[in-house]
Amino acid sequence: MSSLHGATRRIVETMASAPLTACVTDMTPNAYNLLLATLCMVLLTFIVGIRMLYSRVQEMRQKRLHPQKVATAKLMAANLENVQAADNFRNLFETPVLFYALVACAIAASYVPLWLVIGAWCYLGLRVVHSIIHCTYNNVMHRLAVFALSFVLLVVLWVCFVLSFPKGVL
Repeated sequence: MSSLHGATRRIVETMASAPLTACVTDMTPNAYNLLLATLCMVLLTFIVGIRMLYSRVQEMRQKRLHPQKVATAKLMAANLENVQAADNFRNLFETPVLFYALVACAIAASYVPLWLVIGAWCYLGLRVVHSIIHCTYNNVMHRLAVFALSFVLLVVLWVCFVLSFPKGVL
């Protein structure tokens, strides 16, 4: 038991003495840029979430709705009209989850080819355009076209990642 305690203490001491930037500075430029694209996707989610909160509070104030009047999805659908930001916020937790999984796999495996970084930034750009359309003028055909492009790109990124993965690893 004391050896376990000693090992744990050494790990904690090592982690405490390591500079916080060690992980970032040890990353390859491709891994760093992939992580940056991912952080931008998270930022997009935060921005849409803030827009959703703002639009809901505004509409509830204008209609003088008590928060309990929108306590469930069914009540919300019956009482609120401006739901575009909320719909988009939910969308950002659907296929983008597969993007996050791909990034996690690539970084964990230390296999981050340049084409994956470029594809990640393209995917992010398409998701930004999708969110702008969804949260503003909300033309379904425009939104569908951008979604379809982003979805196909995500599938292609996954297929290429698996097929190009170094031999003997999978």
